[in-house]
Amino acid sequence: MNLHEYQAKQLFKDYGIPVLPWRIVETVDEAETAANELGCPVIVKAQVHAGGRGKAGGVKFAATAEDAVQYASDMLGTRMATNQTGPKGVPIDKVMITPAADIAHEYYVSIVMDGDEGAPAIIATREGGVEIEQVAEEQPEKIVRIIGDPLLGLLPYKARDAALALGFPPPLIRPATALISNAYQLFIDNDCSLVEINPLIESEDGKIIALDAKVGIEDDALFRHPGLRDLHDPAQMDPLEREASEFDLAYVKLEGGRVGCMVNGAGLAMATMDITKWAGAEPANFLDIGGSADLERIEHAFKIIVSDPDVEIILVNLFAGIARSDVVATGIINASKEVGSKKPVVAAMRGTNAEEGLQLLDESDIDVTPAPDMASAAEILRDKLATMSRST
Repeated sequence: MNLHEYQAKQLFKDYGIPVLPWRIVETVDEAETAANELGCPVIVKAQVHAGGRGKAGGVKFAATAEDAVQYASDMLGTRMATNQTGPKGVPIDKVMITPAADIAHEYYVSIVMDGDEGAPAIIATREGGVEIEQVAEEQPEKIVRIIGDPLLGLLPYKARDAALALGFPPPLIRPATALISNAYQLFIDNDCSLVEINPLIESEDGKIIALDAKVGIEDDALFRHPGLRDLHDPAQMDPLEREASEFDLAYVKLEGGRVGCMVNGAGLAMATMDITKWAGAEPANFLDIGGSADLERIEHAFKIIVSDPDVEIILVNLFAGIARSDVVATGIINASKEVGSKKPVVAAMRGTNAEEGLQLLDESDIDVTPAPDMASAAEILRDKLATMSRST
């Protein structure tokens, strides 16, 4: 679960990480009041769950309150598309207004999980204010990487090593060490997947300030943090993903796909996406109905797939265990009848009641082609896609 910048900055403030004051506004009148209260010049920043806001016009320098009002008016009620959102973009319902800062130098600091080490890692560089991926590609030698300890945490000397490696001037080593330690503790305490400050600035008057804030929380840990769970903004999600989350379905919409995938098990879902690409097409989604999906969840999963206008054909790939094939087949049939779907289906079912499930589909009114295994399903899918392409 991602947080908005203003929500992340509140967490930073709670953990002693220095940030500038801010106001969140939802109307142009509030923007004028906020700009006057904070004192111009100010920065107007769109609050969306995406990076790359500056390049997309979502971060503006306002020299006057009138400028702040104009920029807020331009942003509010629109959608912003960045390289992280896809072409449809995400809605801008709020903007942040915060004082402009006099910047002497920009740094980058983040904490993420290192899968190889099995521990949180500090990733940092003196090249702040730009995309970390660009630095990693063009100047990898400038990236500092320090591993914490899953039991002992981040020992003080490691936080100090990070501050020294970033080249902070001597008067700022102590506050930079404290900031890195506090960011690490925030990461641990809140079961984060990411804590990122880009840029972390050294101001002209010799202070360090987190000018931006990005925090991601592990979804599976939210039950331990009800206060954080309440910060979720469903409006930032794709409508189909939002609907899927209401039924505890693991669904991700993918851009440019034409094959809707319905699978049980994340590993099998990844393999299904691979065979879709092998068949010459792009998957339209990742969907894992789970190992114990009941009839209602299956019906909703199928409805979500067919409601995607990009989906032309559906690939069902089931390895039934707890989730029985005949129950999945019944859910597909019920959902298809309810929404009146005419989209063709290729179905591979193995495991519990596979024969019964395939028979139910075969005897239904759905345009379904059964497959005994995944390889056969891939061949059938490729042939059907070729036929569909020729007909168009």
